[in-house]
Amino acid sequence: MSVTPSDVLNKNKNLDKRVNVGDIDLKNVTVDDLKFNGDNYREHIHLCSLLENISVCQISDAYKGISHRSGTIKSIKPINNLKVWGSIFTAETTSDDWGTSALAIDAAGYGDILFFKVDNDEKAIWGELASTAAKNNGIKATVIYGSVRDLDALLYMDYPIFASNFVPNAGLALGLGTLNQPIEIEGNNINPGDFFFGDETGIVIIPKELFNKVMVSALEVKLTESGIVEKLASGMTLAQITGLR
Repeated sequence: MSVTPSDVLNKNKNLDKRVNVGDIDLKNVTVDDLKFNGDNYREHIHLCSLLENISVCQISDAYKGISHRSGTIKSIKPINNLKVWGSIFTAETTSDDWGTSALAIDAAGYGDILFFKVDNDEKAIWGELASTAAKNNGIKATVIYGSVRDLDALLYMDYPIFASNFVPNAGLALGLGTLNQPIEIEGNNINPGDFFFGDETGIVIIPKELFNKVMVSALEVKLTESGIVEKLASGMTLAQITGLR
């Protein structure tokens, strides 16, 4: 196998490089820039520089300003309080069927977020073994509109989990669900490739076609709030800053 000059260049690129928030440029960023593909180094670095310094609240505020929707699903909560973002790989199944989880782990791409819609939360479709397998496959996190189990392990794993509930019991390895098809949860239409962001406060889902607009707006929200923090530090009150007095 031959090695090209571009191969050498990409190998030497520092994917951990970050720019200051005030220097971030998102003009040409798309949801595809969540992953480095060899040609999008600048876009990827600027996008990661934003996402590492922003919160789910700020992204939700930005999305609301554009779409008049929050993008949140209130019933899905962080299980182990880890921050994560990425493109969504969807799955839908019943609580009797944890086998679809195993199939989704094999089908999802490196860096994806697994997002499950489950018909109820009476049985868990996810736990320690699934989290271990998913992490080993390079999947970034799992989100479940339904239940997980094995909190004794999940709480201490370096693998983000978000779910509606947790229970000790599980179903069977049936594998009868659907993979990477559009799903609908509490009025939110979620499509494969949509953007997911979650942290200690909750989750937000952004349609991929609005990703750039929301990221640009989220950067503006971040800069505005940083300015408010500086004014508070200078002695101004929040009421003064907001023009209430």
